[in-house]
This record gives sequence, structure tokens and C-alpha cells, in this order.
Amino acid sequence: MFQAPSVFQRAPLPPATRESEPRHTQTLTAAAPRPAPGTSAPVAAAPASAAAKKRDPYFDNVKYLAIVLVAVAHAWEPVMDGSRATRALYMIVYMFHMPAFILISGYFSRSFDMTAPKVKRLITSVAVPYVVFETAYSLFKRYADDSPDMAISLVDPFFLTWFLIALFIWRVTTPVWQAIRHPLPVALAIAALASVSPDIGDDLDLQRVLQFLPFFVLGLLLKPEHFQLVRRREVRLLSLPLFAGALVFAYWAAPRMQLGWFYRANSAQEMGAPWWSGAVMTLAMFGCALVLTVGFLAWVPGRARWFTVLGAGTICGYLLHGFLIKGAEYAGLFDRYTWLSDPVGLVAVSLVAAVAVTLMCAPPVGRALKWATEPDMNWAFRKVSARR
Repeated sequence: MFQAPSVFQRAPLPPATRESEPRHTQTLTAAAPRPAPGTSAPVAAAPASAAAKKRDPYFDNVKYLAIVLVAVAHAWEPVMDGSRATRALYMIVYMFHMPAFILISGYFSRSFDMTAPKVKRLITSVAVPYVVFETAYSLFKRYADDSPDMAISLVDPFFLTWFLIALFIWRVTTPVWQAIRHPLPVALAIAALASVSPDIGDDLDLQRVLQFLPFFVLGLLLKPEHFQLVRRREVRLLSLPLFAGALVFAYWAAPRMQLGWFYRANSAQEMGAPWWSGAVMTLAMFGCALVLTVGFLAWVPGRARWFTVLGAGTICGYLLHGFLIKGAEYAGLFDRYTWLSDPVGLVAVSLVAAVAVTLMCAPPVGRALKWATEPDMNWAFRKVSARR
């Protein structure tokens, strides 16, 4: 979870240096110049590990645009009930924005194994931020929403922190998916079974973990050439009528379809639907989400843009924008200013959310929050021998 094809005709991408926010680096493998006659050859040609490394701007662009969609969709939730068109747009965005993010996360988790260095990165960049922000969101609700009974529970993710615990579980199981013969059908079967199993409960938000699992597994299976196909001109052109048709269907379905299907946080029975509809909707939603995700990925620019640098800070944008949304909700802002549900208000809400999450992804914010999103915890881990 694309543009210049030559990028993906090189050797596979090296392992990410940060498991929760992959570095997406590629090694430049230009051949070393030959020594001039009469001169001695260099001691050794520059090895690939010492060559210049460069982030692939495409994936940073994907991450930034996806996180903007996440923030805007969250901002729509309190004000969209009076607008069928906004609800339809919300349904389309929710259909693919998290699947796209999860798919890219899976793609850059391909090199994960249970070696000590990668386990350390997984703990410091996923588990620790989960503990910090789950606690922070719980305390924020307790005091900002005057909810003194709000408990701090690390087994019941609050609001958007579910993604961190899900990412932790998905990454830990990566070796399993890479070992079995048919991982995607197995993941789809698990998701379908979860959707008809109301007894799973809310612990660790396992419904979401299991129902979104196929997108992560699909990301593990993808190769660079698959993204070359996605970025072809034909795919871009086909995506236009695709999104137009999706918008028409979403407008028709907006007053008829439960939003719970998009959240994947409950079983079919918990939403008052027949048990068998869970399996049917799992497959249907996976197919629809995959098609829209391809359409979204096809239009993401492959070259560096002004927002490319922000792609490295999406973890901050993701974790911080929830305070803005929940803070406005706790303050009664959406109830007090009913005009926010009008077309002009919806545009204003969208712009504020987009600008806010953009600022939250800025490098200075990332540096300021590094203690929480990527702490240096060498003191907590044993030193690993170089021989190992």
C-alpha cells in the first residue's frame, strides 16, 4: 500500500528502514566509470549499499493523497446527514481510501521477517505509537468531552487507532502469508468468516483486522510490474467512466445502504442483516474496493510534486487529525453551526480538513513527534551480534 516505468525495471526495492512508514527507497545502480589508461583502478566499485538512495515519489504521493481523503471523509461524518450527494461521495471515498493505504502497507511489508532488527522497528514504530495515542485519545475524550468514566484500554482501540494495532497484527503474520500456497483466497475466506461471526467481539478491533486483511495480503503479493500496468494510460481513461458509474450507484444507494458495511467493524448479524449476506458483501466489497483503488492509483502523479515530501509524514497526519475532528465534535461545533451541513459549509469543512492534515504531515511536525512515532528505544532491546 506507477509513473516512470524504468523505476520498476530495476532490482526489487530494498527493505524499508521504517516498518510503519516505509522509506520506499530504490538503489541507483549506475555502473562505475572505467579507470583511464595508465591509472590504477579504484580499490572497489561503489557497492549497491553505498550508492545514492532516493525515495520513490509515487508512493509518497499515494500516501499523502490517501491521508487527505481519510481526513476529509472523517470531517464529513458529522455534517453529511442532510446531503445525499455528500453521503454518496463519502461512500465512494470510504470504499477505497483505507484499502489503498492498507494495500501499499502490505506491498512494503514484503521484506518483513521476525529478525531482531525488524521486530524492534515494528515495536517502536507501530506498537509504541499505538500505546501513546490510544492513551492520548482516551484522555482527550475524558476531559474534552466531560466523560470521566472513559477508560484507557489498550485492547479496545478508540477511533482511528485501530489501524496501528491492525498493522501490527498483519505484519507479524507476514511470514505465514508468504509461506502458504494460496494466501489471497485464504485471507478472503477468513474475512468472510469474520463477517458472519458476531462472537468475535470488540477486542483489538478484530473484525476490522480480519475483514481488511485481504488488502494487506494482496499488497504482499504485488510486484513492481503490477504497478506499471496500473499506471498505463488506458487504465486512467477507463477509470473515468468507472468513477462516474460508482457515483451514480452511490447516489442511488446512499439512503438504502448501511455505512457499517464500509467500516467493516461488525458482523452481518450485528447490523441486522442475514448471516449469509456477510460473505456475499465481503466478496462484493473487496471487488468494488479493488477496482476503485486501481482507479485512484492510476491517477496519482509519479513525479515529485509540492506535496511529495509530505508523504513521509502521513503517520503524524493520520494520528493527529483525529484530535481536530473529535475536538470540534466535543465542543458542539457541528451542532451549533448548522450551516456546515449546507453545500458551502461542506466545502469549508473539506478545505479545513485537507489543509489541517497537510500541515500535520509537514517535516517539522514529524521531527517534533518522533519521540512518539519512532522513538529511540535502544535501552529496551538487547544488542544483536553482527554474526547473527
